[in-house]
Amino acid sequence: MWEGKKLAFIGGGNMGSALIKGVLKAGLLDPSRILVSDISEERLGFLSGEYGVRTFNSNKEVVNNSDVIILAVKPQVMSVVLQDIRDVIGDEHLLVSIMAGVKLASISSVLGKEVPMIRVMPNTPALVLEGASAIACGSKATGEHRELALSIFSAVGEVVEVEEKLLDAVTGLSGSGPAYILLVIEALTDGGVMAGLPRPVASRLAIQTTLGAAKLMAETSLHSAALKDQITSPGGTTIYGLEVLESGGARGLLMRAVQAAARRSEELGKK
Repeated sequence: MWEGKKLAFIGGGNMGSALIKGVLKAGLLDPSRILVSDISEERLGFLSGEYGVRTFNSNKEVVNNSDVIILAVKPQVMSVVLQDIRDVIGDEHLLVSIMAGVKLASISSVLGKEVPMIRVMPNTPALVLEGASAIACGSKATGEHRELALSIFSAVGEVVEVEEKLLDAVTGLSGSGPAYILLVIEALTDGGVMAGLPRPVASRLAIQTTLGAAKLMAETSLHSAALKDQITSPGGTTIYGLEVLESGGARGLLMRAVQAAARRSEELGKK
């Protein structure tokens, strides 16, 4: 699939770095076939030293010398970057955008033309190769383009494919979701401290409990409710704790958080 192809990153920040790490670990490409451009010389020096990739100051140069381009810049600078490369990008390229909230139609509008494009919503656990990403293919993207994108983001975690109109919902769930889970871990830790545990012990237990519960669900075919019921014995400790969470509306609050973040993603996309 990747034979003879080169991968470029416009933007070498945390997510770009995570994807480079994943691609190299998966053995998809040799470092010499990965090109990165960034406005920060310090960042380029780090990426070159850490991963052995080729670095450039020119966005046009990396596009001219690559086949797949990952647009990993902030949405605020989208227009400047796209105007810079629009004369050198064409149907021979695949443009993959990980810019939150930016629709494919908006990219085409700034470029002044349609090129093969795929929009992706990754999340921050990709930094430790445990990400959750959703991809949406543009009208000119081929089956091969889809497979190329899937291979990149599978290297940093799980990938699902959705229609572009669902990416705001993805943003509300998996994009913002790590923050919700971190809040839960923090609260569990504080609860442990309230019950008398030293904070380092409480933190360690809360983190592993979260990891273990997620892995238990991922590796069994049981519904989360069935797994919960296995832990909940009649008149035991867990059912008393669950009653507090339910009476406080914890389930509804999480659902509303996902919906609120999804709505905000849609609002930002319109801007």
